[in-house]
Amino acid sequence: MLVSITCAGPNSSDLGFLLHKHPDRVRSVDVGGGRAHVFYPEAAEGRTTAVLLVEVDPIRLSRLARGRKSAATLEPYVNDRPYVASSMLSVAIGKLYGTALSGTCDTKPELVDRPLDLEISVPVVGAPQGGELIARVFEPLGWEVDSTVLPLDAAFASWGDSRFASLELRGSKTVKDALAHLYVLLPVLDGRKHYWIGEAEVDKLLRHGGDWLAAHPERELISRRYLRFGSLARDALARLAEGAVDSDERDEGNDAGENALERPISLNEQRLDAVMDAVVRAGGGSVVDLGCGEGRLLKRLIAEPSVTDVLGVDVSLRALDQAESRLRLDELSERRRERVSLVQGALTYADARLHGRDVATVVEVVEHLDAERLDVFARVVFGEAAPQTVVVTTPNREYNVHFERLPPGRFRHGDHRFEWTRAEFNEWVLAVCSEYRYTATFAPIGNDDVETGPPTQMAVLRKAAS
Repeated sequence: MLVSITCAGPNSSDLGFLLHKHPDRVRSVDVGGGRAHVFYPEAAEGRTTAVLLVEVDPIRLSRLARGRKSAATLEPYVNDRPYVASSMLSVAIGKLYGTALSGTCDTKPELVDRPLDLEISVPVVGAPQGGELIARVFEPLGWEVDSTVLPLDAAFASWGDSRFASLELRGSKTVKDALAHLYVLLPVLDGRKHYWIGEAEVDKLLRHGGDWLAAHPERELISRRYLRFGSLARDALARLAEGAVDSDERDEGNDAGENALERPISLNEQRLDAVMDAVVRAGGGSVVDLGCGEGRLLKRLIAEPSVTDVLGVDVSLRALDQAESRLRLDELSERRRERVSLVQGALTYADARLHGRDVATVVEVVEHLDAERLDVFARVVFGEAAPQTVVVTTPNREYNVHFERLPPGRFRHGDHRFEWTRAEFNEWVLAVCSEYRYTATFAPIGNDDVETGPPTQMAVLRKAAS
């Protein structure tokens, strides 16, 4: 799959400056299912063309989809994914044109907001609704659209049309806007993504589409096809209606409901800061992140010099896939890659892989367990795995009154089985300490309100000396 961007006119060389790619060099990076390259087939006075080509490895892409059921056919290896512009092309745009997409050009900053006469060509895109959707999503953005539905097989006209089309766009646009339109709308036309879609996709959609999506007549359709799940699309549309697309609100990786409530106080970053500080104070060493989710804490642990090796454990294969993508394990040096392991596991079953760790982190996890399983969880973590230090964070229910959008009596997240008050959390931690010979210190995370306490409470449990 590929996309070419051509700038015509006396200042066509400006395209190279804005894309941060020199015409005399080929730039290549790994992407989720293959490798992407940028090169210039033409860079002459009056006309410059940059091509982004993604070489998809079907075998590698199939392996990335671990845990997903599929029929016993060749479909995972022989399919349309190497050719049709999709989320893989968007990922490549983000990696190779990320600086241009963000609207940054240190060499010639005056070019960022200057429209250029652009021609964009995508040989194969999805053509929903017989190709009508292509014009409906691009024309309101000011593009002149030329698309042609492709035959299923040119040698057999009787077979009819395929589900795909060729696409040509022409218009006077800034490069950052053109890239944002492609980044969002190519996956919309394709209708499927090669990675798990979570709440972080809402932030991604608003980050790249917030400046134009709110006024788009097809914003509901675009949101629904980009996000695929009605609940995520509704959240995106609600935030668009509120104008809630500030950069401070674009923090990927949090659960949508909980993140929407807590974003104004940047609580997730404060949690990670507090947990990392506790890990460093404990001496680092071998660390296991129990319920690692999408890998936000893992990314910090890998970068911490005092941490010798990291194990991420989660019951969800999808979460592990996303953690692997976030950590970019295939791009790490061999030495750093050997320090990281991701495994599937439930926290209420004994697991020998957890034994012998210096530190265990349990960040916003216990509230997702059934209350009657907490004793089993404590035995597995504190009794059998028995790390020297365990860092636990959990919401403080008393603080919920400060969240205006949270109805009284409701939990912050739909999957929470309970939320403890400060007294309840202290009681549970001290009972664990008594049962398994640990000592504990408590610390607030976030604004420590005089009456309600902090939004998040943390306990650091250390194994008592024999």
